Amino acid sequence: MTVNDYLASSLQGSLNMLKMHLADLSDADLLVRPVPGANHANWQIGHLIEAEHSMMSKSGAKMPELPAGFAARYSKETAKIDDASKFATKAELIPLFEKVRAACIAHAKTMTSEQLKAPSPFAEWFPTMADFVGLGATHIAMHIGQIQVLRRKLGKPVLF
Repeated sequence: MTVNDYLASSLQGSLNMLKMHLADLSDADLLVRPVPGANHANWQIGHLIEAEHSMMSKSGAKMPELPAGFAARYSKETAKIDDASKFATKAELIPLFEKVRAACIAHAKTMTSEQLKAPSPFAEWFPTMADFVGLGATHIAMHIGQIQVLRRKLGKPVLF
């Protein structure tokens, strides 16, 4: 297995795991805050999409366009909003994430050894571009942990 294969597999696997954790959650569930002050899952998913789109664009990936105003809808300032009309639905978020992630995976598969070894735009945290591209998988994992807390609050089955 090459580094490219590993990155592609990790990126796809983490998206699959997120989708599994969201499968039985409704749009209303995605707006529940597990504890006061926590971000709701809808915002977290939008944040993941926007962050990955932004980061991968910086890595040279050809990314699909996000819907007009998407980044503003999922900014740090909107994390406290509970009005469902201000956010996308789960049926809109999942296909958009799949599209963004597919572009990320395509980029990971085609990066040369030199590109993977190159310093990342955030070299103090992610020294190489391989580290930077791999962040997509670990970023989702962090938010899946938060979604697990929501699942427990909602009485949903524990998946792991």
